Amino acid sequence: MIETLLVANRGEIACRVFRTCRELGIATVAVYADPDEGALHTREADTAVRLPGAAPADTYLRGDLIVKAALAAGADAVHPGYGFLSENADFAREVIGAGLTWIGPPPEAIEAMASKTRAKELMGVAPLSAEAVTEDDLPVLVKAAAGGGGRGMRVVRELLALRDELAAARAEALSAFGDGEVFVEPYVEGGRHVEVQVLADAHGTVWALGTRDCSLQRRHQKVVEEAPAPGLGPELTSRLEEMAVRAARATDYRGAGTVEFLVVGDRAHFLEMNTRLQVEHPVTEAVFGIDLVALQIAVAEGAALPPAPPAPHGHAVEARLYAEDPSRSWAPQTGTLHALSFPAGRGRAGGDGAAEPRARTRIDAGYGDGDRIGVHYDAMIAKVVVWAPTRQEAVRRLAGDLAMGRIHGPVTNRGLLVRSLRHPEFVSARMDTGFYDRHLSALTAAEDVEELAALAAALADAAARQADGAAAGTTARLGGWRNLPSQPQVKRYRGRDDEHEVRYRVTRHGTHAEGFPGVRVRSAAPDAVRLEVDGVEREFRITVYEGDRVHVDTPTAAHTLTRLPRFPDPTAQREPGSLLAPMPGTVVRVAEGLAPGAAVTAGQPLVWLEAMKMEHRITAPASGTLTALHAAPGHQVEVGALLAVVQAAAQEEHAS
Repeated sequence: MIETLLVANRGEIACRVFRTCRELGIATVAVYADPDEGALHTREADTAVRLPGAAPADTYLRGDLIVKAALAAGADAVHPGYGFLSENADFAREVIGAGLTWIGPPPEAIEAMASKTRAKELMGVAPLSAEAVTEDDLPVLVKAAAGGGGRGMRVVRELLALRDELAAARAEALSAFGDGEVFVEPYVEGGRHVEVQVLADAHGTVWALGTRDCSLQRRHQKVVEEAPAPGLGPELTSRLEEMAVRAARATDYRGAGTVEFLVVGDRAHFLEMNTRLQVEHPVTEAVFGIDLVALQIAVAEGAALPPAPPAPHGHAVEARLYAEDPSRSWAPQTGTLHALSFPAGRGRAGGDGAAEPRARTRIDAGYGDGDRIGVHYDAMIAKVVVWAPTRQEAVRRLAGDLAMGRIHGPVTNRGLLVRSLRHPEFVSARMDTGFYDRHLSALTAAEDVEELAALAAALADAAARQADGAAAGTTARLGGWRNLPSQPQVKRYRGRDDEHEVRYRVTRHGTHAEGFPGVRVRSAAPDAVRLEVDGVEREFRITVYEGDRVHVDTPTAAHTLTRLPRFPDPTAQREPGSLLAPMPGTVVRVAEGLAPGAAVTAGQPLVWLEAMKMEHRITAPASGTLTALHAAPGHQVEVGALLAVVQAAAQEEHAS
């Protein structure tokens, strides 16, 4: 019987495993790298062991250090979570060899399926040879043989780009999983990503726990998942479940695993088997009313599963909340997460008069209020999961919970999630893996209401100054002084895409906003402003944090603004063609032969940054000449750091 369990992972999945352990009476052990000192998962564990260093290769990918930590802390079992070493057969053997219980499949099953190339061979699907790819094979997908989460994946549409994409995928896979093996397969467009959850014991029982749809993806990493996958006929569903069970039996599988498919029409193409728990496992738990982590532990202890799983009920949808900016190529964001909360569960009266929840919301978070989101690891903050009796109810409730959530800190994909869940294609279950390729621009378009958020922020700031003045015994009025009632007050804010200059006047008849026709100021306090817009009254809740960051929340939207000085500092201007780091990270490489004086073409990749386990290309904004290069492999850079300068050809002609 397991008494103490170490989770060989971090963040949200470590916290989630600890939650089940507490319910089972199992003591918990966390491991943490230096950037995670004091992180939520270390705070929630009974014991924590440091892994010296910051890079995953030096910490969470060091199986020897993790086994040593387990033994030092007195653990008798290890749960790998997902990512990192979760699909590493050698690590599983290290754990077992140390006399610890491994909460996962046998190493032989991991070897058979964790390598996507060997898995395809086992299922009778052969990958392409990279050397033999021709124009007729395009587009193709370069994919890491180990791991998952979209890392080490590249879509190649031009044959000349294949070599560079292979190199980039190998580097990213090596950094994320400690294994640089990649392979090439045909890239099927317009399909749905559907998977089947399996659970197997040591007594010959294999459960197929229904289907999940994971078609909404960015950079081949899932964003929204749901169970069951909508719109699949019973024949196709049965066929998918049969193939999943066959894959599990072929490897004498134990524990939880997921078999993934690309579905086009009524045809299913085998993609891979993930020999671990998936990020999206909560939707299956919600529909079947089970705890997959508890079942993993029971199977590892030798327990037998019942002959059949519980019957499924209702529908569940999960959205992954990331610290990233979808409007800027999904650039990861860093900084302090000041607040993270969502509406409390709402219920309805049941038939007997008792309170019966119509829907349930679950939050699996890897960060708490005040935690810092850094650059070293994945950008996921939390998962928001909703179960309801029907898909329509679950989707609507999840969109509403996200829209009304309080998320203060770095830019997130919250707005994208809300719009995605409310998009007609998703609502009608007509989505596929190309959803964001088609709709990203519309889904990330700026909202005009941001100007109203800036007005509310300015009025709240004025009210705060008035309160401070009153406390100090001065005669400050809202936004002005008694002896200058007619002077317009001016405040400037930077929003998501634009800067907003707000002008308002304070008179004896009230406060009047200039340039906002149809808007009346109903009330203004330091933390709340009410505006009447074309006859409709709206409340704006305002929270100000250090660094002049202002968060403005409404019942339907949220905005993050930065207060700007009234007169910008002219020394802060950059010369045209400056390439700035869009995020903090590490320079992993620069273009071959790149040096000042080199000719570059528009769109040419010049510098590669690694941040949050993903590679990001910095490209030339125009054709011209590289006049400065400040980036070098291995350099750590902060957001806004000057990497290079490109003088456009038009500028060169003008200068001459």
